[in-house]
Amino acid sequence: MRNCLYLVAMGLAVASCSNQGASTSGEKTSQLAGRVDTAPVNYQFETVADGLDHPWSLAFLPDGDMLVTQRTGKLLHIGKDGKQQTVYDFNLGDKFPKVHFGDGMQAGLFDVVLHPQFETNRFVYISYAAKQGDDENTLLLMRFELADDGAVPRLANGKQLFAAAPARIQGNHYGARIAFQPDGTLLMPVGDAFHFREEAQNLDNHFGKIVRLNDDGSVPEDNPFVGKPGARAEIWSYGHRNPQGIIVDADGRVLENEHGPAGGDEINEIKRGANYGWPTVTYALDYSGGRVSPFEALEGTEQPLVHFTPSIAPSGFAQYSGEAFPDWQGDLFLSALALKHVRHVEMNADGSLGQQQELFGELNARFRDVRTGPDGYLYLLTEDQSGPNSKILRVVPK
Repeated sequence: MRNCLYLVAMGLAVASCSNQGASTSGEKTSQLAGRVDTAPVNYQFETVADGLDHPWSLAFLPDGDMLVTQRTGKLLHIGKDGKQQTVYDFNLGDKFPKVHFGDGMQAGLFDVVLHPQFETNRFVYISYAAKQGDDENTLLLMRFELADDGAVPRLANGKQLFAAAPARIQGNHYGARIAFQPDGTLLMPVGDAFHFREEAQNLDNHFGKIVRLNDDGSVPEDNPFVGKPGARAEIWSYGHRNPQGIIVDADGRVLENEHGPAGGDEINEIKRGANYGWPTVTYALDYSGGRVSPFEALEGTEQPLVHFTPSIAPSGFAQYSGEAFPDWQGDLFLSALALKHVRHVEMNADGSLGQQQELFGELNARFRDVRTGPDGYLYLLTEDQSGPNSKILRVVPK
């Protein structure tokens, strides 16, 4: 295993080296990706909104306005003019469990995703860490209808679709991103809760799993562990640590990124019933600097498409599909927290992952999410941990 090199090129584009491997079960295939030295991309930033408090995710409405979650508990509506309005505050707890949030935690209000037929059914899906009794919390998936019958959109007809089991007292490693598949089912990762990493290999709980549900929260009959004694029927794949991004790419593949500890972040292709190894099989370095496991590959486990050491702390995940930056068409973008950049990973014509760049490091910001907007531009959601100083930025050609 070889560490990545980080070389600044004119303050904008950064060359990088990374381990790269195919997702062949049980076969160690990692190799060093090529170094990239390119001219800076000709772009500039436009501020869409600022003054956000621990924002986590955004979803574009058909008219170009946005729904934005803040981990502190509020769902915001942000207009194209930047005007912010509160749609719902999950701290109120009048109808639904209160959001679990506090200093030093990763808990809070997480993803917001529109149903693929949103314009017909108005369904909005939201995940969050919810209080359970006095001391415990768990990851919930909720479905609402977005009512637009007043000055401010509102959530109506809320329904709990899923609760991760068991509950925990920890406030770390939730996963919580949501992605709809072409067959109408949805996938949502559940993190390993940090202190329960060994449970990622056990099928009797949701820690370290990706679950698959129908859009009404029921379990699809073709899930891989339906009917298996002692297994949770919702599980689609297992052996994950802390997944932070999940997308369905233009070819219909499910791609996911997840945190390692000090090293061993991954991009994976997610397959039905597959085991991704954590913590038994991993390239990860623990926070002490030692190896988490002596095994980087074992029969019956999947290899990552790419893994990163040291950790870049990936968060959001997007495939660029706009026309504003033709050279980026089809490429992957990972927002990164710890190394304060957006990692650009080229998608080769055969679907393999190629060369990499670090972008937007000149902002010196933690990046929580990255999205392709309906206008063809790239949108960045920054995270300022000190208070309500985060922003939504639009990346446009200069």
